[in-house]
Amino acid sequence: MLKIVHKRYKEHFPEILRKASEHMDLVFGLELKEVQPNSHSYNLVCKSDDTDDGSLSSAWRFPIKGILMPLLGVIFLHGNRASEEEVWQFLNILSIYDGKRHFMFGEPRKLITQYLVKEKYLEYRQVPNSDPPRFEFLWGPRAQAETTKMRVLEFLSKANDTVPSAFPSYYEEALRDEEERARAISPTKAGTTSKASTCSKATSRLNSHPE
Repeated sequence: MLKIVHKRYKEHFPEILRKASEHMDLVFGLELKEVQPNSHSYNLVCKSDDTDDGSLSSAWRFPIKGILMPLLGVIFLHGNRASEEEVWQFLNILSIYDGKRHFMFGEPRKLITQYLVKEKYLEYRQVPNSDPPRFEFLWGPRAQAETTKMRVLEFLSKANDTVPSAFPSYYEEALRDEEERARAISPTKAGTTSKASTCSKATSRLNSHPE
């Protein structure tokens, strides 16, 4: 790596390497690990997913995570639905082009309109009453279940070296989403607790009146 870094920047190499490793971790879930202390030799390894129960699918790991999280972010930033034109304009910025095979993601159209749709991470549908037909992308049910608007906003914020609150309207929407999810979970937890309590009382009564 030092060979390809211009001598003008060699003294800044540790900082360059740190920032590059942070972005590889953020975007692709890849961790840069030194083979041995002070060896200046590194391996790239896939990190385990960051959920509490390790339940996320391979879509959240290298390499698919590198396109899925940005796509979810674009959809979120466009009012929770993004036109096909808006999505491709964004992907072009990342040097991902319709009809051109990508060295990491393969055929991008097939990936985003077939694979990620089949896996229910994206919805790809015709805009109602559009003539000629136009299409748009939305979050799929698995994306809604496995991540949140706040996580996606945190991803976008880190990618831009800032914090979620730097995007006030989106931050407020993400907070509302968190509150709605918490309210939806609460009755379920309450029901589970109630059932457990009932079972416990029933077991206690049976134990206190042996035949």
